Amino acid sequence: MPTLLTRRLALLAEEKHRAVLAGGLRGIERETLRVDRAGHLAHTPHPVAMGSALTHPQITTDYAEALLEFITPAEKDIADTVAKLDGIHRYAYSKLGDELLWSQSMPCQLPPEDEIEIAWYGTSNLGTLKHVYRRGLALRYGKAMQCIAGIHYNYSLDERLWRVLAENEVSGKRLTPRSFQSEAYLATIRNFRRYSWVLMYLFGASPVLSSGFLRGRPHKLETLSDDTLYLPYATSLRMSDLGYQNDAQSGLSPHENCLDSYVAALTKAVNQPYEPYAKLGTKRDGEWIQLSTNVLQIENEYYSTIRPKRVIQTGERPIQALCARGVQYIEVRCMDVDPFEPVGISVAAGRFLDAFLLFCALEESPTITPEQGAVYTENFARTVKEGRRPGLTLRHGDSEVPLPVWGAELLERIRPVAALLDALRGDSVHADAIAAQAAKLADPELTPSAKVLAALRANGKSFAAFGLAQSEKHAAYFRSHPPTAEEAAYFDNLAAISLAEQAEMEAAPQSNFDDYVAAYRASNLCQSRQDCD
Repeated sequence: MPTLLTRRLALLAEEKHRAVLAGGLRGIERETLRVDRAGHLAHTPHPVAMGSALTHPQITTDYAEALLEFITPAEKDIADTVAKLDGIHRYAYSKLGDELLWSQSMPCQLPPEDEIEIAWYGTSNLGTLKHVYRRGLALRYGKAMQCIAGIHYNYSLDERLWRVLAENEVSGKRLTPRSFQSEAYLATIRNFRRYSWVLMYLFGASPVLSSGFLRGRPHKLETLSDDTLYLPYATSLRMSDLGYQNDAQSGLSPHENCLDSYVAALTKAVNQPYEPYAKLGTKRDGEWIQLSTNVLQIENEYYSTIRPKRVIQTGERPIQALCARGVQYIEVRCMDVDPFEPVGISVAAGRFLDAFLLFCALEESPTITPEQGAVYTENFARTVKEGRRPGLTLRHGDSEVPLPVWGAELLERIRPVAALLDALRGDSVHADAIAAQAAKLADPELTPSAKVLAALRANGKSFAAFGLAQSEKHAAYFRSHPPTAEEAAYFDNLAAISLAEQAEMEAAPQSNFDDYVAAYRASNLCQSRQDCD
């Protein structure tokens, strides 16, 4: 009996539909700390030669002034995306002086909290809003946690593909093309919840961290050396309960059974007071310390391994964009920075992600009950903390299944998707990516997390020393491949435009900041259109 996946693959394999399968876009956001030659957090301002962190489309900052974020343009082929990311890195290194870009997801050795500078975006109301939001993050999560870096993978399918599927499938309710697309992306996200543990096993690269990172928090980590803590079978401590989390968000689980439910949950969170934050207030000695005392200051504060997204318009908030125009793409947020890759991710990893995400999009995806959601969360948690442990099992239906067994079964289900993508290209790059991941399931020592631990054990067992050595190696690569004159001119122009845009914003008349924040907070209401089943 054909499954939904096999029917959809057969449909998309038809010659007339090949163009829609070749569409869609890939983008990457890579976060990385600026560090000095000793591997310590840089205390210099964001380099003005790179442009304005407020308005530059490709080079900005995330939380800390020293936490760079590189954003690629969206491309149809992940190889082009990675090439663009490489170009941003090469240009950045031409403006960094003696500084380095940290090669790890977990931070370098950090100074005391009061010496970690929060990103500054100038004196305009928008720039001040971004800065105050980060002050709130410091209060809520601590500054060290905000210095964690990751790879965000933005993925979309051609909108015509969703129309092809809609026209060939009978639904129990009539949906507009926009609604079908949004529901299909939500279905993709539900499958991601089911299976994303495999990404953490295959690509997790943060089994260790600097002993000072935890700031005295209780933990069950083991000591690898004087300056390094770890778990022997961990894949991604970044994505564990030692990473980005707090009690206020622990009860926030916006399920993705339909878009309205997701939007309603986030809308509630940005409007619902949270008593510990209320005790802090929004101002201290007349200075803003957080944008609100609610569970979330803004919807982007919600930490999730994956998000439904829509490009926002000027003055628009993410919730409003989703509510008004539906889901446009998804943002995968659980990928660690690969410390063995200069740009933090390989093309082969991107090929696998493309096959995996297309599988999630085309596979049957029932709605998720709270009980099922708890199981998926537990599988993910087991994998990030002990994914390489011999004999580790995950919950699969009513039974416990060894992780490598279920992983191999999952790859076999993804293989036809990879084959279809390769048939479109006329090569075997996706099948090759599947084969490389299958080897990791057969031999845990091939995983990035195992390779990190092997490298540490061979070189003094120090996370700081390993991170610095990899950072220096990557710096040597980028500095030996400087941008071409054409590339330098392109980025110099972007920098100049961004600085002019910030100056123009700051020269324009500004409303009272209190009124600006009040108007911003009032803009997050979104009217639900339909009930979820």
